[in-house]
Amino acid sequence: MQHVRLTDQVIWFKHIEGKTLLVRLKALQAEEEIHLEIGGVVGRWKRMRSGVDGRPTDGLKPSGAMRDIWSAWYGSKRGDRLTVREVPDENPREPTITSLFPEWASAEDEAAFRDL
Repeated sequence: MQHVRLTDQVIWFKHIEGKTLLVRLKALQAEEEIHLEIGGVVGRWKRMRSGVDGRPTDGLKPSGAMRDIWSAWYGSKRGDRLTVREVPDENPREPTITSLFPEWASAEDEAAFRDL
């Protein structure tokens, strides 16, 4: 089970307990969104923009309706340790050829048809 400690208006990576999720979050690009279930509530989170010096900011800010929920929790649950997990996007925006034809997802097919 992975956890996050509610210590601020954003989630800082250093407050996430769980290596698997932390690796995934660090791989996000600036402003890229991810769906997380925190304390039983699913919401959108956005990787924070890089600093003015170009270094990545190791944090997530709540997005959409999650802003209000997180803000309310910050007032009432500050310091609490909450469960956290990634929720896969169930509705991809565009189907890929391999999602339509999984039998074509081989290294041989990729090499043969990569330039088409």
